[in-house]
Amino acid sequence: MSTSMTPEQIAHRTSRAAGAAVHAARGLGLTVTDARVLHDVFSVVVRLTPAPVVARIPTVLPPSADPGDTARRQQAELDVAQWLADQGTPVIPPSPLVPREPVRRDGFSITFWQYVEEDHGREPDYAANPESVADLHAAMRGYPGELSFLSAAEPGFVTEGLAELEARPDLVDPADLDRARREWRVLEPVVRSRAEFERRFPGIDVQPVHGDSPPANVFRGVDGDLYSDFELVTLGPVEWDLAGLGPELQDAYDRGARRNGMRPLDEGVLGFVDAVGMLRGVALLALEPQLPRLVEFVKPAIEQWRTMPFAGGLAD
Repeated sequence: MSTSMTPEQIAHRTSRAAGAAVHAARGLGLTVTDARVLHDVFSVVVRLTPAPVVARIPTVLPPSADPGDTARRQQAELDVAQWLADQGTPVIPPSPLVPREPVRRDGFSITFWQYVEEDHGREPDYAANPESVADLHAAMRGYPGELSFLSAAEPGFVTEGLAELEARPDLVDPADLDRARREWRVLEPVVRSRAEFERRFPGIDVQPVHGDSPPANVFRGVDGDLYSDFELVTLGPVEWDLAGLGPELQDAYDRGARRNGMRPLDEGVLGFVDAVGMLRGVALLALEPQLPRLVEFVKPAIEQWRTMPFAGGLAD
């Protein structure tokens, strides 16, 4: 059984990541006299001062994660965010003070972003955010760069994570894991192949999408809301960005879609992306040794998943 990291070990990892960001930034010519950690879950996000720069450093990764793949994903994020900013879309852009590319330092892969002051006096508007996601999708349709189909689903990680969880009945009940693996046999071919997706869902277009629940990744800046965290940007159905939100918030998206001349959400595709998202959540438990608090986040989702149709209702 894997041993979970202690709070002291996690704090040390955070400190190392922040230190790597400082050293990398100074190596790029930035003046940095202080580093303050703003966020620390799957990535460490560090405010570097006095430079108007924020560094983001992925720290919780699958054991098989390839540094080259991580860098390619980060480069896609940087490129998409910059392109959207150039089109006038409200996003947090990459820092203009350093080259727009990930930097490898002390075992970490680091990206640098423009610092934006947060409005701590405003609460997230989860009712309005999904409607505005349709505006983001309308803007992203024109992105000219190449993106992989449903890479945000991380099918390799799901397969790996479910296999590793066989040795962790303390994290996942064996009956739940059996269901997850049977569902994945149905869903994986559709996730991995655009052609298979289009066969299963004829007439459903795919396009560049955010990849990681954009309604929850709206940054409340003092000068207005900005989309952020495009690290899972991918090619896929727009439904991918609305997975798990429920009918009320999905209706809000449809209002925005109509305003933009776009199609409404498709119930069948929603069932598919909800099911894939749930299996990805189960697989995340394999990262518990690196992030023990994952359990408290994922366990309620597993309770919900047990009530959902098998494989989102997708017939094998």
